[in-house]
Amino acid sequence: MAGCCTSDLRPPGMPMLPLSGLAASSMLTGCGGGGDDSKPTPTFVSAAFGSMAAPTTTANMATAYVASTLTVTLSDGSTHTSNLAYEPFFLTGTQVSNGAGGQILAGGYYDINNQPILDTTCTTSQQFFSDSPDGTSLLTVPNAKVTGVSGNTVFAVVQFEYTTWAQDGTTDMYGKLPSPIAVLTLDQNPSTGKLSLVKYHNVDTSGVHGLWITCGASLSPWGTHLSSEEYEPDAWSLPSYWSAFQTNLADSTVKPYHYGHLPEVTVKADGTASIAKHYCMGRISHELVQVMPDNRTVLMGDDATNSALFMFVADTEKDLSAGTLYVGQLQGDFNTALLAGTSSVGWKWIKLGHATSDYVEALADTLSKEDIMDVKFVDPTIADPNATDYTKIYVSGKANWVKLVTGMEKAAAFLETHRYAYLKGGSMGFTKMEGTTVNIKDKIAYSALQNMQDSMVTNNTAKGWNAASRIGLDAALKAGGVLAHTLAGSQVDKDGNTINSEWVPVSTKVLLTGEDITADSLGNTANPEKIGNPDNLKFSEKLRTLFIGEDSGQHTNNFLWAYNVDTKQLSRILSVPAGGESTGLHAVDEINGWTYIMSNFQHAGDSSYVKNNAALNTAINTNYNNKFSAAVGYLTASSTSIKLRA
Repeated sequence: MAGCCTSDLRPPGMPMLPLSGLAASSMLTGCGGGGDDSKPTPTFVSAAFGSMAAPTTTANMATAYVASTLTVTLSDGSTHTSNLAYEPFFLTGTQVSNGAGGQILAGGYYDINNQPILDTTCTTSQQFFSDSPDGTSLLTVPNAKVTGVSGNTVFAVVQFEYTTWAQDGTTDMYGKLPSPIAVLTLDQNPSTGKLSLVKYHNVDTSGVHGLWITCGASLSPWGTHLSSEEYEPDAWSLPSYWSAFQTNLADSTVKPYHYGHLPEVTVKADGTASIAKHYCMGRISHELVQVMPDNRTVLMGDDATNSALFMFVADTEKDLSAGTLYVGQLQGDFNTALLAGTSSVGWKWIKLGHATSDYVEALADTLSKEDIMDVKFVDPTIADPNATDYTKIYVSGKANWVKLVTGMEKAAAFLETHRYAYLKGGSMGFTKMEGTTVNIKDKIAYSALQNMQDSMVTNNTAKGWNAASRIGLDAALKAGGVLAHTLAGSQVDKDGNTINSEWVPVSTKVLLTGEDITADSLGNTANPEKIGNPDNLKFSEKLRTLFIGEDSGQHTNNFLWAYNVDTKQLSRILSVPAGGESTGLHAVDEINGWTYIMSNFQHAGDSSYVKNNAALNTAINTNYNNKFSAAVGYLTASSTSIKLRA
């Protein structure tokens, strides 16, 4: 068609979302051209997401609903607006191609011997599968070649956090199964950017003792998938599901210290992968880490009560197997005044230790908890813990009295990180510091606080508040918020030693907050026009946009938001099924000319509001396999948004 702008002729640098179900000749308008070669080609200037209203009908509340837009502005003043849509690769619990002529269960669980784990709670046994897909990375590998790909070969790594219920619908399965992680081989249509699943490969995790509650994830600058192990099993107070985990893993020899670390998945050219677990990055509640552009500095949130901001500086670029671990110490008060976003508080960094992954793994293999420290919980033999050589600290909201075994500093730093960081003076008073991401141009990192309650509220000692953390709000803000950390180089740690990084947080302010409300007619207890319980965070340099996914019991439908850091516009761009959680967020500025926003959801319908709403409950059951299934997918530009030139 004369004057039609094709994908190959679009302005340089213009972000192009993949086009779902669209012929190659049907491309974007507003790209300049029109047959006049004398005019300079316009260039990309900015992008803005148009916000959609929160869903209110049963049909829209019961699915992954999208009614948002993306508007691109070019240097000649022209604009193009695309309607957005959601494109799933699969629902968990369905059979998909294994790339070898057979099929495999999407989200299926396997033990340490790579044998399917069977759910026997009903008459007919079946393999367990997850309803909670989480961290996802989209990437390419040089010289990739996979049978069945006719276009460009693209890979996605997706991990599965847990499964909510056994098939009987009443047996709680949280934390009882070793988390699976898979590589998806995707066929990228060069003309439309559309991704189609060709092969699903389950990664063998036996070499790293299996995986424990894999939550958020990020893509390293060198193209590997950085996973997570959330809520590390406390060796001193093991969770009730620890023994079930060992049984389902089929390995009773594993120890709590084998978990709570950071796994790294390296995808191979044939769509398989290897995995390593980095034991030297602190045994904390890893959620979603961010590697800085130096390929060495890693900023890490800590999704726990009495959590902190941690930092790891690797010895060598693109190698996380050895380095130095730090914990942040606030240099002022994180108080209610800070929530206005007009002031900031400074940081100093405390060195916890230096180690290699192999060294710490050997400690995890051989040491018992008593070898490292002595921990008491309201022990009558300690008449006055504060007057003895025990130190009172708070872990997960509970008081502990701790005494370090002489000479075990390094073991404590890397295997009892929460307790040791508290002893060393870290600001251990945050609640659920989740996803972390970076705005490279402005040298600002962002962290999500899913909520601000419990240990963050002054004098709430029953929930872990401690004055030493310098964190003390006048009242809880359950809806949470997003922090912005200013980054700089030439920093020294608390002992005066140089920190070998140019990407060290030096101050923090509050960027966005949610708002607690009295429950509305749709069951929201946080203002639906603001963020609520932020979790996943990813920043797009090209779009100048911070994407925010929610893990909210306060929004009946959790949302994915886009916040433009220049215009300060906050736009709702996706709503996941009611009772579900927005997960798997990954913003990719460009793969073979196409821009991607990856998004999954978890545990659709898992809320009392849904269960008490018969029509909504029925609709979700119909859409998602009686709530046992969830989607892995991405945002696209829908075909209805495409307009041809005359």
